[in-house]
Amino acid sequence: MKKSLLALAALGAFAGVAHAQSSVTLYGIIDEGFNINTNAGGKHLYNLSSGVLQGSRFGLRGTEDLGGGLKAIFVLENGFDVNTGKLGQGGLMFGRQAYVGLSSQFGTVTLGRQYDSVVDYVGPLEAGDQWGGSIAAHPSDLDNFNNSFRTNNTVKYTSANYGGLTFGGTYSFGGQAGNFSQNQIWSLGAGYNNGPLVLGVGYLNARTPANAGGLFNTPSAPSAANAAVTSGVYTGFASANTYQVIGAGGAYTFGAATIGATYSNIRFGNLGATYASPFAGQSATFNNAELNFKYQLTPALLVGAAYDYTRGAEINGSSRAQYHQGAVGVDYFLSKRTDVYVTGVYQHALGETLNAAGKVVDATASIASITPSANQNQFTARIGIRHKF
Repeated sequence: MKKSLLALAALGAFAGVAHAQSSVTLYGIIDEGFNINTNAGGKHLYNLSSGVLQGSRFGLRGTEDLGGGLKAIFVLENGFDVNTGKLGQGGLMFGRQAYVGLSSQFGTVTLGRQYDSVVDYVGPLEAGDQWGGSIAAHPSDLDNFNNSFRTNNTVKYTSANYGGLTFGGTYSFGGQAGNFSQNQIWSLGAGYNNGPLVLGVGYLNARTPANAGGLFNTPSAPSAANAAVTSGVYTGFASANTYQVIGAGGAYTFGAATIGATYSNIRFGNLGATYASPFAGQSATFNNAELNFKYQLTPALLVGAAYDYTRGAEINGSSRAQYHQGAVGVDYFLSKRTDVYVTGVYQHALGETLNAAGKVVDATASIASITPSANQNQFTARIGIRHKF
């Protein structure tokens, strides 16, 4: 009897050790709310929508201890629409993230569908990634700070943390036979987070971004080369051979307040390389700057405000498009996992830009993630609830 008990105890201890060496976690976010849009293509729109403050999702995250400080890791993360139950990210099963890799004291290497370095190191410093949600992202999220586009077929390296300093990079294979550079994407970035100061820099370079399988079309492979590019800000420039983003940002916390700023330079090089453009061979550059502020009024109540300015490109003497955007938000935490929030965003556009046909037209307001305005002004507000599990 004693031998049986000893054997049972030993087996239980062994099972405990095995469990400690390998784990799989189910997690997720459900974000739902009511929206008011004063100008959706010229009409007022009132509707429910999912995943604005954060994209609604569920995922599996796993690790296995391989010994000697080496671990195997994986993430499978799905996006979905609460209102209809349909898949997000163009209908992909794990459209948000899907990767596997190895982690050690020297850093982490992962393979699969992942985020670029601009998203990792600079994106968290904009208001949209903090308290404002996708509607508070920069106009049409033209610098991808709010992670509108993921990268497929990606090899990614993330360093260990060296006293608050981290760095990394990605490379995405284009997958085009006989054309090594087509659709390829690469990025580099670094961040510093120590005490009250947070800094981030990033660089993103994507070839033929509007091509089927390019950065702007990674959720699917539409028949038309520019089918997935519906931005009111940069549709007319998406025919470029190269989409390039240089981004930087910082934030400083003093007491309950945090003030932050971001800057991005976005360049569309060699227009007409992906599909026909009347400005073939020319390039266009946008510049964006944001100043944001948040204040923790109580442990449960956060308020925020931000101003963003975008200066567009000049093509053949056209007036540069300009976008002025203001955002305010209030977030109240009912518990550690559930909060309710209100966000409002107003945008005003000036100058001229290019439409999908490459024609110079008056710039119209285009708040990120919603239907562009039919004129220079647009306002949207949202009341929502978010639950994490």
